[in-house]
Amino acid sequence: MERAAHLRYPFPVKIPLLGFSLLAVGTVIYSCKKDDAATTVTPTGSADIMAVVKAKYLTTQGVTVSTSGSSITLKSDGLPHNHKTPYWGAGHVLYEDFPSGYHANVNTSMSARNYAMTIAATPGAASSPEATSLGPIGMALNGVPIYNDQEGGNRALDAQTITTFDYSGAHPGPGQDYHYHTTGRYTSQNDAKLIGFLRDGFPIYGRKDTTGVYPTLDTYGGHTGATQDFPAGIYHYHAANTNYLNSGYYVLKSGSYYGTKGTFTF
Repeated sequence: MERAAHLRYPFPVKIPLLGFSLLAVGTVIYSCKKDDAATTVTPTGSADIMAVVKAKYLTTQGVTVSTSGSSITLKSDGLPHNHKTPYWGAGHVLYEDFPSGYHANVNTSMSARNYAMTIAATPGAASSPEATSLGPIGMALNGVPIYNDQEGGNRALDAQTITTFDYSGAHPGPGQDYHYHTTGRYTSQNDAKLIGFLRDGFPIYGRKDTTGVYPTLDTYGGHTGATQDFPAGIYHYHAANTNYLNSGYYVLKSGSYYGTKGTFTF
């Protein structure tokens, strides 16, 4: 990973450079107007979202998948059972230390939750797009919630907050609710991996598309095209290809949903 340029902040904080390439935290605040390309395509085509969800979510890690009519419900305890983090606590088999110079936030540990996300099996473009908000905006394949690029008070992630991230671009919130803001070592690096699904029912991938290039994205951070899971094409998001605050982290999602969001209870 290229070394970041020195940044000046309104407070004395330094973001240590990570010795690995982490994926995307988007920095663009997307508008609420769909571009022409997004409205002239069928978002899902013949894509079988239900089959992909059942095949890809880590049911061996405590995620459950159920269907009812045209809806899919995913349940999890929100803990990253498939990877290491310092937020497991010293002595845990999955404990690892923070990146050099990083540290725990005031919420020094994480706890199990009762998450349930319900999405449409055949999502479509929203007639009135809605901005993503604080709290869960999606669920990664291991059941960990996906958050946008903001913190409490609807403030953009700042340098001080970033220094509380683990190698996965994650940390727990005030309720000890562990969540991802960015891509990272255990979710997606500089690749085209499926990360999870957002609340509007559309999948989110790493920074690259299936051809190995960084795609041109619309104002929602997505586009319609083939993926490894949907070879016939589907509307899907990508992690933003912007090194956020030169930290080595990349935002997963910012701005508005492309589709109509489903429910996420906890």
